[in-house]
This record gives sequence, structure tokens and C-alpha cells, in this order.
Amino acid sequence: MRIRVLGTAAGGGFPQWNCNCANCAGFRSGQVKAQSRTQSSAAVSADGRHWFLLNASPDIGHQIASFAPLSPPVGSSRGSGIESVLVTNADLDHTLGLFQLREGRPLVLYAGDGTREALTAGLNLNTVLASYCGVDWRTPPSNLTSLTLVDGSPSGLSFCAFSLPGNPPKYRRRAEGASDLSDSLGYRIVDDATCAAMVFVPDLAEWTDTVEAQMAGCRLLLIDGTFWSDDEMVRAGVGTAKASSMGHLPISGPDGTLARLANVDIDRRVYVHINNTNPILREDSAERAAVTDAGVVIGEDGMEFEV
Repeated sequence: MRIRVLGTAAGGGFPQWNCNCANCAGFRSGQVKAQSRTQSSAAVSADGRHWFLLNASPDIGHQIASFAPLSPPVGSSRGSGIESVLVTNADLDHTLGLFQLREGRPLVLYAGDGTREALTAGLNLNTVLASYCGVDWRTPPSNLTSLTLVDGSPSGLSFCAFSLPGNPPKYRRRAEGASDLSDSLGYRIVDDATCAAMVFVPDLAEWTDTVEAQMAGCRLLLIDGTFWSDDEMVRAGVGTAKASSMGHLPISGPDGTLARLANVDIDRRVYVHINNTNPILREDSAERAAVTDAGVVIGEDGMEFEV
């Protein structure tokens, strides 16, 4: 199984277009050594030809252009290596790219009920795409099931989804008649030939037994690295919300993900969905050193893994 990390930033990317925090301003001036990043997404394939997107970020056009296997096949007037999209939740940084995929065949989307409701009622996804490609909604299985290609044939992968604590997207929380379901999901994907597994959890509000059980024994984990600390936005002077209220378990602290990961059997652990304020973006920061010293990888756009 081959995994391509398409983007590793949280909403807004890095540097964020309207942000003048120490990281963004320092990067623009050349005073901060870091890598620019597009918004979080990944792609997975068993054969290198047929690919499944894990979320579709607003930067999906650039991400496709940067990775040839997702582009039109040589000799074809149109086409793509993308088979379907596995959506974790209805947040804008995970779903706005769906609108950019409108020029092809019907878009196959795996999403939970709450996510489907938010995208349908909140973003009018069905109505908009009905005039272009249409949407083929599918419910992700809770037990390991074959992940098929669009034509129904086996892809060489199996998958399941598991529930995560979280909030509905901001654009639905106060909408009249909106569901209070967050329906946030993580995905476990298994290579049928090798039985090796990867797990995708770009948003993690709480460390639960279910989450840990899904992670245990996987060969690759792409996990929420949004914030270093709970009060990071306040410290950076760009907001008042805490990581916990935004649905993200921070990296640091005795109950943070870095400490938790130390006790779980996982071959490779990679932080993705990293906010522009996070000090781990700085290549010379103490926080980054703490992460790498713990054996955890700080994800970068374009990274590839095989499991």
C-alpha cells in the first residue's frame, strides 16, 4: 500500500493568507525556517494507479498537479486516478475541494450521516454538483470491508470507519434545523496482500479506548497535530478559542497526543493538520525537537510511505 501525504496544514494553510502571527510573519520575512504547507489531505493506493482521497482540501487542485498519478492518464482526453473520497467530517478544510472535482464522473463520497447532512443542507453540495457530475453517497462500514473501485472491482484494499468525538462544523452549529451530529470519523485502511494497516485521524478531540484500539498495531498513523498547547491561539495573539473547544487534543502535556503515542504499538507516527501557530513548524524549535526525539515525524507535503 502506498500513501501520499498531499497536504499537512490545518485550515488556511501555512503561511495563512491573512495571518501575521510569529510563524507566518517570520516565514514571509525569511526569519523563520520552515516549509510552506497546503491544507490537510492524503491519498492511498494498493497498485499506484487507482487512488482514494482522504478528504478533499481547498488546495486539491494544486495537490493533484503536484502528484502525477492523480492527473489525467497519458493518451486520454480526460480522466483521473481518483476513485473516491473518504471524508472524515464536514469541516471546510476537508471538503471544499469536492467542488473542484465536479468536472468528472459522479463523485463517490464515503461519509457519515451527520457529515452528509451538513454538506447537503449547509453547503448545498448535492444541488451544486447535480448540475455537473452528481454525488454517489456511500456509508463507510464499521467493520473491515473491501474498498472497491468505481466499477465495483476490488482495489486491493479494505477499510472501516470509527467514530470520533467532535463538534459539527461551525457553519452548521447555529443553523435552524441543523443536526447536532458531528459524525467525525477516523479511517483504518488495510492492504489485502500484506495485511498491513494505516490509520487516518486528522481531527482528534479526545483520546478514547476505541481510537487507541484502532491505532494499535498499524504500520502508519497520520494523526492530528493541529496545536502544540491548549492555549496556543491565545498565546499567539490571533484568537481566544482553546484547542479543546475547537475539537483538537493538543500535542503537549501529560494527556497530550505525544505522551499517549509513546504507549501504543505503531510503526510510524506522523503529525498532520498542523496549525500555522504551532511551534513545531519551526525547524529549530524546542517543541519540534521534542517531537522528533520521541520518534514522531512532523508531516510535510509530498511525503510518501509504503506499508
